[in-house]
Amino acid sequence: MCGIVGYIGQQQALPFLLDGLSHLEYRGYDSAGVAVLNDGTLTVVKAKGRLTELQARLHQYHTQGSVGIGHTRWATHGAPSDENAHPHVSKSGRYAVVHNGIIENYATLKDELMKNGVTFQSDTDTEVVAQLLDAYTDLDLLSAVRKVIARLEGSFALAVLDRNTPDTLVVARQDSPLVVGFGEDGYYLASDIPALLPYTRTVSFMEDGELALLTLNGVTFYHGEELFEKEQTTIDWDMDAAEMGGYAHFMAKEMHEEPSVLKKTLRRGAFHFDKRPDYIHIVACGSAYHVGMIGKYVIEKLARIPVFVDIASEYRYRDPIITENTLVTVISQSGETADTLAALREAKRRGARVLGIVNVVGSTIARESDEVFYISAGPEIAVATTKAYSAQLLAIYRMALALAGKDEADLSDLPQKVSAVLEKADETHAAAKRFFDAQSIFYIGRGVDYALAMEGSLKLKEISYIHSEAYGAGELKHGTISLIEEGSLVIALCTDRGLLSKMVSNIREVQSRGAVVIAVTQEGCESELSMADIVWTIPKTNNLFGCL
Repeated sequence: MCGIVGYIGQQQALPFLLDGLSHLEYRGYDSAGVAVLNDGTLTVVKAKGRLTELQARLHQYHTQGSVGIGHTRWATHGAPSDENAHPHVSKSGRYAVVHNGIIENYATLKDELMKNGVTFQSDTDTEVVAQLLDAYTDLDLLSAVRKVIARLEGSFALAVLDRNTPDTLVVARQDSPLVVGFGEDGYYLASDIPALLPYTRTVSFMEDGELALLTLNGVTFYHGEELFEKEQTTIDWDMDAAEMGGYAHFMAKEMHEEPSVLKKTLRRGAFHFDKRPDYIHIVACGSAYHVGMIGKYVIEKLARIPVFVDIASEYRYRDPIITENTLVTVISQSGETADTLAALREAKRRGARVLGIVNVVGSTIARESDEVFYISAGPEIAVATTKAYSAQLLAIYRMALALAGKDEADLSDLPQKVSAVLEKADETHAAAKRFFDAQSIFYIGRGVDYALAMEGSLKLKEISYIHSEAYGAGELKHGTISLIEEGSLVIALCTDRGLLSKMVSNIREVQSRGAVVIAVTQEGCESELSMADIVWTIPKTNNLFGCL
């Protein structure tokens, strides 16, 4: 996952490039770089590390120009380094390229280029794009890019500068998001909307197989070589939602936005199903996959419809069985998750009806789904999803109740209950100070709490880089308990009152191995968990909905 920005217009490009990258830094922290074009001079500056490292290095340069591209990197090919940072420049020095995605046939292309005398400066897959462009120097930039992408296999969002074409920027998309913005003083490019919000709300979402030619006079879109008119969309997100608003970091801000986001998601129109599906497939990645796991428990319990949950990257490879009345539900915050989008297309190819649960209006998954439910979370910038995860979960709850023909009374007070939990932050801060040097942490749970344990473990790994695992509590005896040793921290999720006695047995089981236990349960159950070292409570709620 990487972040891309670009600008062409009447203003200096560098201020937008740096500001845009600051809004996309959550997409990559390994390195950052910019390329700015000015009267045929191409200036490329890049640095390993956070964006601040690039900003410090830029003080050594007088970077002027009204055309530029920028990149923040999360390494996929080649270790984090100055050399592997984007933009990459061709051997001739004529072209500069930034890229998000993976070029799957880069090794074959690189071998071919090296046999022709090309020397590579990096270990990345992206550099083959820059070096291939040198083979088409007799063509204009747009035609050269067409020739190159015809040879690429994999996913890419590309932005390319040509020092011989000073007032032109060419971009192309295949399975990686790109958004073009239309401003009063120029045209913008980004891989995600937050980078554009301070500058424009009018955008076009590029689709697979499309290219765009950005000049001072406008933006021209192509599908292959065919010119076409592209629809523009107005983004209605509140600009304040993309700023930190006095919080120490975006994750804290977005956690505290959860109650208001849940209220908005409750106000969205209800789910309507003209025909009750025989089977439901839920397909997603990461945290959204964990939402799907909880959805399986809730939908099957309430609506009695069989639910299958798949990791999106595996779905299309397992030859899924899709009947005439199978509903495939895909969940994605961005609406651009490549594996989830590929699964959606496979499901539609097999004749399934597809419901998309997404956050970004106009995103690819939203456009390609037969029906879409928007979760109204606004821009989510922190690396670990918080408000979008909760809103996705609430959407799944609403879906389950609609399929069961039940009202939503049990959901109406969830925003207030989330607020009550956020007010207990001092309890979690104290525990964090106590256990900050833990080397390995285990989450255990049963039923919906097992799926919640998977999400908690993922959050911990994403944010702290501490090793963590989640296990079904009933599986401890089957080998897992051997990992528990004196002082191991175990977080036991006990929000389902009906399974509390079972969890008590599991807590005693890990304590017999020397574990320190934090138990999470509903108010009123504290006495039953008195053996735990720490007990945190959430407000009383329906057993199925405590995961929020």
